[in-house]
Amino acid sequence: MKRRDFLKLGTGIVIACRVDPLWAFHGRGQMPRLDYPTDFNAYLRIGGDGRVTCFVGKIEMGQGNMTSLSQLVAEELNVPLGAIDIVMGDTDLCPWDLGTFGSMSLPVFGPVLRRAAAEAREVLRELASERLQIPLDSLVVKDGTIHDAQHPDRAITYASLAAGQVITRHVSGPPPLKDASTFTIVGQSAPRRDGISKVTGTAIYTGDVRLPGMLYAKLLRPPAHDATRIRIDTTAVGNVKDAIVIRDGDVVAALHERPDEAAKAAALIGAEFAFGAAALDNANIFEHVVNAAPAGQQVVSTGTVEQGEHLASAVFEQTYVNGYVAHAPMETHTALAQWENGKVTIWASTQAPFMVKNQIATALGVPPDRVRIITPFVGGGFGGKTMAPQAIEAARLAKATGRPVQVAWDRAEEFFYDTFRPAAVVKLKSGIDGAGHIVLWNGDVYGAGDGGAEPVYDIPHQRVVVHGGWQNPAPGHHPFGVGAWRAPAFNSNTFARELQIDLMASHAGLDPLTFRLNNLSDQRMRRVLQTAADRFGWRPLKAPSGRGVGVACGVYSHTYVATVAEVALDSSTGHVQVTRVVCAQDMGLVVNPEGARMQIEGCITMGLGYALSEEIQFSHGEIADRNFDTYQIPRFSWLPKIETILIDSPALPPSAGGEPAIICMGAVIGNALHDAVGVRLLQLPMTPARVKAALDRRS
Repeated sequence: MKRRDFLKLGTGIVIACRVDPLWAFHGRGQMPRLDYPTDFNAYLRIGGDGRVTCFVGKIEMGQGNMTSLSQLVAEELNVPLGAIDIVMGDTDLCPWDLGTFGSMSLPVFGPVLRRAAAEAREVLRELASERLQIPLDSLVVKDGTIHDAQHPDRAITYASLAAGQVITRHVSGPPPLKDASTFTIVGQSAPRRDGISKVTGTAIYTGDVRLPGMLYAKLLRPPAHDATRIRIDTTAVGNVKDAIVIRDGDVVAALHERPDEAAKAAALIGAEFAFGAAALDNANIFEHVVNAAPAGQQVVSTGTVEQGEHLASAVFEQTYVNGYVAHAPMETHTALAQWENGKVTIWASTQAPFMVKNQIATALGVPPDRVRIITPFVGGGFGGKTMAPQAIEAARLAKATGRPVQVAWDRAEEFFYDTFRPAAVVKLKSGIDGAGHIVLWNGDVYGAGDGGAEPVYDIPHQRVVVHGGWQNPAPGHHPFGVGAWRAPAFNSNTFARELQIDLMASHAGLDPLTFRLNNLSDQRMRRVLQTAADRFGWRPLKAPSGRGVGVACGVYSHTYVATVAEVALDSSTGHVQVTRVVCAQDMGLVVNPEGARMQIEGCITMGLGYALSEEIQFSHGEIADRNFDTYQIPRFSWLPKIETILIDSPALPPSAGGEPAIICMGAVIGNALHDAVGVRLLQLPMTPARVKAALDRRS
């Protein structure tokens, strides 16, 4: 169905507003403008029943977008939150959107919806003025009703204005936006709109969609990333009744009306592969990441390294590394494709439906208007579902069979084809003067990217060069695909930076918090650090103190975060148990406080994984980790007591909420471990084996 036809259903007022190009933010600075078309329209439909439907290209993958975005609309329209319906991630019904990543939904897309809702409010006031014959300036709006400020009985509802007509009005000029001091919905902890359906199991994900006559597909996969298929034999598939084999270029699949039968048939496909000469594994990957890195890009340049070294009374050189980390979402990549009348409709688990729409059109050689992407709930993404190769596979197979086809990767495929957080090497050289002030910072980052590479501290002489990253990696830099992983690059760079800060603090004879505050003039960062420390009950002792406490801080997409943690160590096994985490976050105006706390808690929980256990094992292009029996993600038994603090900054616009709290987890645990036993682990994850080895070397 075309969006135009959809909007003709029923009665109502459609509000269309022109939205200017948008800006996105990254780290502490401003990114280039996103490629939003200048004719982009944000739409709201005011129904004859008084309900408001908003259409957004964002998707819901557990982060609470559908709740917080609805709050923004309800606030500006002056209607109850319960009167809002939201349609998300449908490329035929929703306005174009770049995608759901980078914690940009509220900071970047939120203003679009606020402006659309404010314009809708003003259009409705104009219509009410005409209907009631009351001057516009005398009208006020409350709970979807417009009335005369002096005579409340002279009123009309949104529903009455919308009944029996479809009116499209363009509102010229920027509408007045409500001041934060008048908010009644934004800033309140609204219940998750998807909560009940997800708890009761009625929520619909891509894998839950069923169509008449649909087939399940199981594809032939190579055993390693450098393997090339040289022979194939599908004759044995005939032993599975009603199984279909499709060979379409590089796609070879067995299909059946039952998924288990499709898998059985696929297992009967005989294939022979030739392997490449890749000799990379977990042992030599870091040397390779440095040696194969592309030319560096200088991202920080202040003063001169030479002058910094001259001023330094003590210089510290250290190298920090981390391995590849999988996204490991609960829902694997899944897509269902259906061809009808030359158009393909695809239900897909993706973070970027409009991006996937163009990928499908290009891959299949059809115009983009012949492709529709519908995005149900997405069961976790973390940056790993920006692309949707499974959607292309499903579309090709559906076209070949003439029937709807579902492609749902199993867990082994999810691990094999994941775009991992890249292995990275961070080399730092820093220096302090006799007063304990940082005077030198010289860094080279290999593989991670530039996110978080800029120090947050006051350092007169800085240089940071980044050699490759997760975006558009140079050919041969990594033996398989890499990509964004929750707060891309920030986890690696924050780990290195904050451990280096603690190293200097110890040498200066200062406790880690005092040392940081002595080298910080940024008042927002000082505030979050002090707030977290006060809640924790920080006592200023030089590390290692034997207590097992650590601190770390950082900035992600204009959100300031500081974390204090306490750990307990079993020296006989090397097992680290995080017992308490206090996290303070300044994210500007908080739209949904409880939702923000959930995001912080989720970041802390997920951060335990990359800090303590998660690392892909591989050799010669073969991924050894194919399921959770070997790839260990955080368990409930790992969880510490988590305390979250939202610093009130209503005068500032909303900033990122879904990723900032994760960036400090590796660093704060590493610093707490050093405080406990005096050893510094320079490699993530800090597995029991690595901790035990470090303890043995110390003894």
